[in-house]
Amino acid sequence: MRGPMIPERLELDGERVVQALQEAGASLDGADGEVVLDFSSVRRIDTNALSEMGKLADEADAKAVKVVLRGVNIDIYKVLKLVKLAPRFSFLAEMRNHPEACDAPQ
Repeated sequence: MRGPMIPERLELDGERVVQALQEAGASLDGADGEVVLDFSSVRRIDTNALSEMGKLADEADAKAVKVVLRGVNIDIYKVLKLVKLAPRFSFLAEMRNHPEACDAPQ
């Protein structure tokens, strides 16, 4: 009998977002169904990070791993929603200033 699943938690460095997302993609093989990415120290993301997030979502879907974003600020959430990436991730309720976004509307 297996014990409870403990999701892998990765903290993203606001200065190295693309590298951190690549590391998260590499960690999907060892993930047990869920990976939590902590965006608390990330204030903004650029097009390279958005591209990497799309790749991460594709890899996670292929490996049946749920990617949860924690501590996402409202500006990042709006960008994710605008480029239609928000529905591909789950969000923890700690999202500041936008509690209804936790459901990631589709």
